[in-house]
Amino acid sequence: MSADDTSIKISKATRERLSILAEQRGRTMRELVEEFAAQALTDEELAAREQAARAYLSEHMGIEVTAADLAASARLRAQIARRVDAA
Repeated sequence: MSADDTSIKISKATRERLSILAEQRGRTMRELVEEFAAQALTDEELAAREQAARAYLSEHMGIEVTAADLAASARLRAQIARRVDAA
């Protein structure tokens, strides 16, 4: 283990799942976790993307996305998620 390495504590079940996922993707668990960390967005990054998308829609298409639009979209996503979970 190099000076830049560290360890994390996870449950045995999570470790086993990561092992299966890594194997199915032809990666090590380390590569799998590093890939997730590199691709997952922070709240700040998500907010910046949202703002950039809203600005683009406004500037190039004349569409103003309101807080009410975003709330309706969130409710719709939640309803879809519940249906998928129930299936």
